[in-house]
Amino acid sequence: MKETPEAAPEKNVVVNRKARHDYHFIERYEVGIALAGSEVKSLRDSKVSLQDAYAVVEGGEIYIVNMHITPYEKGSHYLPEPRRKRKLLMHKSEINKLRTKVEQKGLTLVPLRVYFVRGRAKLEIALARGKPGRDRRDEIARRDMDRDLARERRAAEKGGE
Repeated sequence: MKETPEAAPEKNVVVNRKARHDYHFIERYEVGIALAGSEVKSLRDSKVSLQDAYAVVEGGEIYIVNMHITPYEKGSHYLPEPRRKRKLLMHKSEINKLRTKVEQKGLTLVPLRVYFVRGRAKLEIALARGKPGRDRRDEIARRDMDRDLARERRAAEKGGE
């Protein structure tokens, strides 16, 4: 019996948690990644890092730069460079829309996570605007204040019993 596309489970390989802290996301896209066979095996072993990675649009195509995929240890002959520029698979019309937004509005393409859907490696990228430093400090202060309030509330509930 065939599995329906809606029921296909996703398996996260790596998530770029720092991106949520540094950027405001405007739009998200799911794209495929052109990989060598040994790179797919390394992905399945979660030997990938999105730290310092970003996407660029060049010559009508989109690439991910600085994504580190550790060479597969059992690979024999062709082991690609770990931080090579990898082509992303996306419709031409979507790439053109992204290129205009990135060029005109000063936005950037940030990788959010790598995952598998029905055996295919996918990358979620976001069109994002960087948060200013002050904005990050405000967010941290608000989170600390919420944590302190919750701690006080729990202490008051314990004391009232």
